Amino acid sequence: MALAHCPASCGEIIQGWILGGEKLVSCPVDWYSSVEVTHGKPRLDERPLVRRMVNQLLAHWQLPATLTHALRIECRSTIPLAKGMASSTADIAAAAVATARHLEQPLDEKTLAQLCVALEPTDSTIFSRLTLFDHNTAATQITCGGLPECDVLLLESPLTLTTAAYHRLPRQQALLENAHTLDNAWRLLQQACVENDAARLGEAATLSAIASQALLPKPAFPALLKLVERCDLYGLNVAHSGSVVGLLLNSQRHDVESVRRELKETGLTAHWPQNYLLKMVAGGVLEG
Repeated sequence: MALAHCPASCGEIIQGWILGGEKLVSCPVDWYSSVEVTHGKPRLDERPLVRRMVNQLLAHWQLPATLTHALRIECRSTIPLAKGMASSTADIAAAAVATARHLEQPLDEKTLAQLCVALEPTDSTIFSRLTLFDHNTAATQITCGGLPECDVLLLESPLTLTTAAYHRLPRQQALLENAHTLDNAWRLLQQACVENDAARLGEAATLSAIASQALLPKPAFPALLKLVERCDLYGLNVAHSGSVVGLLLNSQRHDVESVRRELKETGLTAHWPQNYLLKMVAGGVLEG
């Protein structure tokens, strides 16, 4: 038996046209999908992508394909689906690492990334450090340095959007028009990680969130920006291919309950009725 856990993401810190193509840096948070792999009969209700990942791994390791019928996969996750929280990436990455451990086979992060993108566009939550990632091909994997201390008040919307549906939207023109903004956001994020500066991270995320309005606009976005300014928060980030929004702050410095009151008083809870205070984490799949 082997167990692995992969974090969810509160959307992306940045996403857009960077270094010649569309790339992202996810915003990993301490909300996990846990996957257990054991010998046994497969469940009838398992998630299809998880089984496809296991089959890919068996082929990668040149093990008999029939071995899949003797592997039982248990997924335990409360991560909301189709909201831009990397729920699918968390499932397949945790399943891959648990399978590798159970079968005592090697699996490094680079190989994991390649296997994940072969199934679907993948979030950079699979890496143990914040990483600029080509989520479609895995060709770019640039680590950002350290992780500034930062909390996220995650705002959950009832609206859903699958990653596949987002990628069917016409995006190329808007991506190219905002390339300069994303270059600045990427530069600021690198500085934030080197200098351990959460405010600069928030600035980078806010730039990317503003640019994202041309692609997948969030309702009442100007009101969100005003709230960030009024409460002196670090900034905000969004799910560029989903509906969640993150308010970036320090729960020791900022009055979280005051922020929650502001959300109600300004009517923003009509769009985001649920919120969760989470810790930003570096990312990576954990074993055990």
